[in-house]
Amino acid sequence: MYTQDNITELLEQYPFLTYLVYGGIEYIGVIQNSDDQITTMYDYGKLKSRDDKMHFLDLAEVWWWESNRMIPINIFLKQDWEQFKPVIQTMNSKDVDIRFGPATNIKTMSQKRSKRRSITLVRKTD
Repeated sequence: MYTQDNITELLEQYPFLTYLVYGGIEYIGVIQNSDDQITTMYDYGKLKSRDDKMHFLDLAEVWWWESNRMIPINIFLKQDWEQFKPVIQTMNSKDVDIRFGPATNIKTMSQKRSKRRSITLVRKTD
């Protein structure tokens, strides 16, 4: 499906793309969510027209540079990303081998990071 040159060129030019192998088939796209059970990816390879591919890459680039990258692309871009719903690929995570690229996990959004602060009160006496 992909040649090594195609893969290398895409991944170097677009750091938000993920390259993975599932069931012996190679996929390149943007991961919507990857947890312990399910990995969901927008499959770039399923896009037919050159215009759709360019629009996909342009919007994904906006997500990559303007979000904190922890928010899944479909939540960040909302209506703008709706047209790519038909290219969603859902996979069993235990059989997914992510070779290169980021993998978003919505679970990390809900985990709060709190810093412990220690406050020392000093009473001033004259």
